[in-house]
Amino acid sequence: MKKVTRAAATATAAAMLLTATSASATITFLGSGSIPGDATDQSGLAGLLEDGVTPRNQAGGFGSAIAYTGYHDLYVATPDRGPADGTTSYLDRLYTINVAVKRERTGSYSVKPAITGTRLMRAGQRAYFTGSAAAFDATNSSGSLRLDPEGLRASSCGDTIFVSDEYGPFLYEFSLESGKHLRSIPLPNKYLIDFPSADPAAELARNASGRQANRGMEGLAISPDGNRLYGIMQSPLLQDGGLDGAAKRVGTNVRIVEVGLASGAIREFLYQLDDKGYGVSEILAVNEQELLVLERDGKAGASAVFKRIFLISTAGATDLRGIASLPQAGAPVGMTPVAKSLFLDLLDPAYGLAGPTFPEKVEGMAFGPDLDDGRRLLLITNDNDFVATQPSNFYAFAIGPSDLPGFQAQRVSHRDGECRRDQDDR
Repeated sequence: MKKVTRAAATATAAAMLLTATSASATITFLGSGSIPGDATDQSGLAGLLEDGVTPRNQAGGFGSAIAYTGYHDLYVATPDRGPADGTTSYLDRLYTINVAVKRERTGSYSVKPAITGTRLMRAGQRAYFTGSAAAFDATNSSGSLRLDPEGLRASSCGDTIFVSDEYGPFLYEFSLESGKHLRSIPLPNKYLIDFPSADPAAELARNASGRQANRGMEGLAISPDGNRLYGIMQSPLLQDGGLDGAAKRVGTNVRIVEVGLASGAIREFLYQLDDKGYGVSEILAVNEQELLVLERDGKAGASAVFKRIFLISTAGATDLRGIASLPQAGAPVGMTPVAKSLFLDLLDPAYGLAGPTFPEKVEGMAFGPDLDDGRRLLLITNDNDFVATQPSNFYAFAIGPSDLPGFQAQRVSHRDGECRRDQDDR
């Protein structure tokens, strides 16, 4: 009789759980709300950016990343690097957003988002982070002021926020109160490029390893106990067969990196894309081993065919930290990727979202406070790329208990000073 290892048994159990979960049909679309594409924020910035059309205080792009604060209906969101693909001096910022999801007397739900606060992200008193691709330093260090925030999560303290930067890629911690950078969290060198440039084509030509240009650490999750971060790349690394000789995307093996916040311990896992043309936009913790991953195509409206959220499990998955490079497709011999099963298809006709107005870049994902009937609230947001005629949407879904039976809400303390870091302006 063949011996069954503990890892194999764990992986089998995880696969059975994922299969059972994906068969559930209790996920309900509650409704959506939006903030107009030409809305302005509280930054106090005046004038236009270098593209000549975007006001410096325009509230756009913030559907790129959203995190629940653990407090009432308050969320934090961050726009990505601004309009015009990093060619402006857009100043990075954090938004506090109130998203009220309420049941009306008719039984339907209303979704009402509103930006309630704006804080510019800064390294010091007057040193601000910018989305400008030209604001790098030659060593590609985390001391650079160029920042393309694509993922964020609240810390367990409730007074700071973790941010993943697509440019580096880097991981940062910021003060929620002041927007000040508090620390950088080291990542393995394999994720970093050696020769940064303001020109994506030049970056690809000069680098043989690290993230692809504009395809870096797109999503960020935090474990419910607040002890670990999970960063996921949008596409495979260069050394993992991400591109062919013509710089076309051909790889499907994407890395997830787990970082211990106290210990600095690193683990890495393999996530396999459904197609080489797709990419990952977000990752969100369900419990200590399961996470949701948002994978999508690059098409909008009626042309969109793939906007899906998968439930994955790291149980039984191989730690790939010691693997310097991966094949273009398929797991290396003896290596087990994360278990992956369909959780939510945003283009399912049952939800009524597919069609000419559905956005290309659904990129943000966060659990909110439980609904009044005990179901989980899941918010999905889109990055409107600062297009003034396109709104930033908030799609609300109710998740039944049987859909995520192992769900653990993130523990956020909000106890003043419990783990507050030095946040002065020195």
